Amino acid sequence: MVGVAGLTPLFAWLGPLGFAALMGLAGLLCLPALRLSVRDMPLAVVLLLALAWAGLSVLWTAHRPDEIEDSVALKLALQLPLYAAAWCGARRAEPALARLALRVLAWGLAAYGALLLIEAFTGGGVYQTIRNLLHDPIRPDLGRKNLAQGSFVLALLWPVAAVGGARAGAPVWLAFPMAIGTAVLAQLFLSDAPVLAVGLATGVGALVWIWPRTAPRLLALGAAGAVLVMPALILAVRLLGLGRHLPVSWDQRMGYWSYAMGRVADHPLRGWGLDASRAFSPHIQLHPHNGALQIWLELGAVGAVLAALTWALMFRGLMRDERSLLTAAASGSAAVYLFFGLVSFGVWQEWWLALAALVAVIVALAASRPETA
Repeated sequence: MVGVAGLTPLFAWLGPLGFAALMGLAGLLCLPALRLSVRDMPLAVVLLLALAWAGLSVLWTAHRPDEIEDSVALKLALQLPLYAAAWCGARRAEPALARLALRVLAWGLAAYGALLLIEAFTGGGVYQTIRNLLHDPIRPDLGRKNLAQGSFVLALLWPVAAVGGARAGAPVWLAFPMAIGTAVLAQLFLSDAPVLAVGLATGVGALVWIWPRTAPRLLALGAAGAVLVMPALILAVRLLGLGRHLPVSWDQRMGYWSYAMGRVADHPLRGWGLDASRAFSPHIQLHPHNGALQIWLELGAVGAVLAALTWALMFRGLMRDERSLLTAAASGSAAVYLFFGLVSFGVWQEWWLALAALVAVIVALAASRPETA
């Protein structure tokens, strides 16, 4: 866990795709700690059912991987137990080392946030210098794109990292360079989502802090509802003409979503099969950039119901009788993950699924610490 904490800022800065390997290795090392309680069973059963349905859909999928290492079904079958093991390992971590891991993570991500501020005002100068020193130069525009991707990582992790670090004895003010670095770099590099995510995490966290039982319940209903009604929502946007005169990136998304809607109607119950989004190029590039719609497209109504149950159980699991900053932070990070999934990333991207596991690991490390923040 200390190793994961120390490497997280480096992976966020230099190679977010590496999070899949990092969390996979952590899970492998933590396999002896894999223990699920009765309280864990509802979510575990839903995830196993979702995995089984996704695996079954390979029989009719419209996309066939060329190599076995490209098989999404195989990757998911490995990720679920490995990430669960990492989470269980964090829950059973030795207290002193857990506190050390949380402090290392908080200071590391605060330093990364400060570095993002430097990168923002130098146009990615530090990143460019590192790439040149490694004899791997990169075009400035691609460098800025990579740095913007790293801001998504920090936008997701900063709430739980800051609160977890504070519970372990790190200064509370470390939250500020994390949040400000994320927002400023994303704003200057023309990446809207991380800027919005900082505000979203703060707002959701505040609501859960004020209403520790009611707010998670409403979030559970909202998240599940968003997954279930996404096709109807996009159809309503099209019928009302709200998708006109949008910026280029959003106009492209609307094109993907409109095309995906037609394909969802072809197989509404079972979908087109796991990873089938790749089969619809050039109408859809890789995935529709809307996780809920991708679930509908590939796994149909069955997959959508299982995804909705997953989100509902996760948010309901954050209901508390008393106020907790950690629960508020976990809710904020979960809301950001859902938001990014609805507008940016594909559901099955390994590094993005690994980051979900990392959020769970950080919360588990911090959950057994005495409440000091």
